Amino acid sequence: MSESENASWGNHFRLTASERWKAKSAALGTEVTNTLVEYAAPAKGMHVLDLGSGTGEPGITLASRVGPTGHVTALDQSAELLEIASERARQRGLANFSTCRAGADTVPFSEHQFDLIASRFAVMFFPDRALPEAHRVLKPGARACFAAWGPFEQPYWASMMGIVHKHVGGPPVPEAQNPFRFSQSGSLASALTAAGFFAVEERTVSVPWNWPGTPEELWEYAQSVAAPFRPMIERASAEQWSAIQREVLAALRAHVQGDTVKFNVAVVLASGTKAQGNA
Repeated sequence: MSESENASWGNHFRLTASERWKAKSAALGTEVTNTLVEYAAPAKGMHVLDLGSGTGEPGITLASRVGPTGHVTALDQSAELLEIASERARQRGLANFSTCRAGADTVPFSEHQFDLIASRFAVMFFPDRALPEAHRVLKPGARACFAAWGPFEQPYWASMMGIVHKHVGGPPVPEAQNPFRFSQSGSLASALTAAGFFAVEERTVSVPWNWPGTPEELWEYAQSVAAPFRPMIERASAEQWSAIQREVLAALRAHVQGDTVKFNVAVVLASGTKAQGNA
């Protein structure tokens, strides 16, 4: 991904972490975070690297699991996002959480430093060099665990960006910023194998993805954090946008239960282990 594309993706997360949406955005992603953390199976005393941490997850949850004898380093390219992550960790009293500003393809640590790597919804945007870097800094016998988006063709996306796509056509997202890069079965596992991991596994799971608010709020939020979808959205004419708005809100209202908009989303979980002989 180019520097300009990385900056665009950073802006996506800055909007996610804005004062207006940060609490509801955190609630939206809680079940995915918990699912990834359970999959990663952290143990007390582990030293963990959260790659592409953004505003701090899954690193903050992992820090609460590894305890005071363990440590979590949250790595991201954005200083602004890492400051938010640090503040969130301070609010939770987590002294075993620190941040590191760097790209996932230039991890500034020596070999064999970490007992576990975890990354939530970031691996799709990593440069090709990032997975070999993850392999390099893991200790022999340690795992790297990733969560990535499943297919675009699922109810959450179909209710919003799928409706935009129906009206305007063309590619939903640029290839260089494709959130669905690893949605095809086996593709993330293949990338991990190519990076040197063994005992690679991959599965797709269904996870609750619930917005604690109105359909109107969710649609506004989705647009505000939709950096990869911006070119598609900007193709819509004023007449098309009026119809899009009506259809999206009608689709979202079909998922309202009480004061929550409820979905289940397809998430790809994948992991690989660094061989013992790689010391």
